[in-house]
Amino acid sequence: MLTALLWGSAFVPQREAALAGLGAFLFNGLRFLLGAAILLPWVRPFRLPSRAFFGWAAIAGTVLVAASVCQQAGMEDTNTTAGGAGFLTGLYVVLVPVVMFVGWRQRTGWQTWAAALIAAAGVCLLGIDDHYQVHRGDALELIGAVLWALHVVIVGRAMKQIDVLLFSVGQYLTAGVLNTVLGLTLEANTLPVLANYWWAVVYVGVFSVAIGYTLQAVGQRHAPAADAAIILSMEAVFAAVFGYLLLHESLVPRQLIGCALILAAIVVVQFKGGNADLIEGGRE
Repeated sequence: MLTALLWGSAFVPQREAALAGLGAFLFNGLRFLLGAAILLPWVRPFRLPSRAFFGWAAIAGTVLVAASVCQQAGMEDTNTTAGGAGFLTGLYVVLVPVVMFVGWRQRTGWQTWAAALIAAAGVCLLGIDDHYQVHRGDALELIGAVLWALHVVIVGRAMKQIDVLLFSVGQYLTAGVLNTVLGLTLEANTLPVLANYWWAVVYVGVFSVAIGYTLQAVGQRHAPAADAAIILSMEAVFAAVFGYLLLHESLVPRQLIGCALILAAIVVVQFKGGNADLIEGGRE
C-alpha cells in the first residue's frame, strides 16, 4: 500500500514539471539515473552480471523509455487531471493478460474480457470531453498503459533469472541514458526549467523509482500476486487524492464514474487468479 501511495503521489510533481515545460525525455532521464544511483550501493559487490542480465536490462529499459515518455508527455495537455492520468495508467493491470494473449497466446478467462469492456467504458467517460473529443494527452496515456503492461510482462519473466536489485539498476541505467541523450538532443531548450523544478525530479527519482520499486519487490515476496495487484491499483486512487489536495484538481461526475469503472475493471480481472501469475514487476 505504501508503494501505491508513493507511485500515486508522484503524478503531482510529474504534472507540475510537464506543465512548466520540462521536456519528457530530460525529466525521465534524470529521474531514472537518480534511481539507479540510489540502488547501486545495495547491489552485491564483486558479482559479475550474467549474459541474460544485459539482454533483459536492454529490453526492459527501452520499453521503460517509451512508456515513461508517453506518460510524462501526456500530462502536458491531458484533458483529465493528475488523478485522471493515474486512472488511465492504471489500465496496465487489466491489459497485462491481454498482452500475454496477443504476444504469447496465453489463454485468458472471461473475467479479462469483461474487465476490458468495463475499462473501455470508463476510459471513454474519463478521456472524452464535453465535445466528444479525445485529447492528445489522453491518447498518449492510453498508449503508455499498453507499454506499461508490456513492461510488467517483461519484468516478470526477467525476475525468474536475474536478481531484482541488479536488474532494476540495469534497466534504470538503460532508460536513464537513452532518455538523457534524446533529451539533450531534442529538448535542450527546456533545461532552464530545471532551476525551478529540480525538486520534482528528485522526488520522483527517490520516492517513486528507488524506494517504490524496492518496497514493491520486498512486499511481493510475502503477498500473493493477486492481492498485490489489487493493492497496487490503489495508485490511481492516491493520484486523484493528491491531485485534489495539492493541485486543487477535481473531476466532474462523468469522469468520477469513469474512474469507478476503471477501478472496478482492475478488481474484476483479478478474480480466479486473472493475471496473478504475471504481475511480477511493476511500473512508474
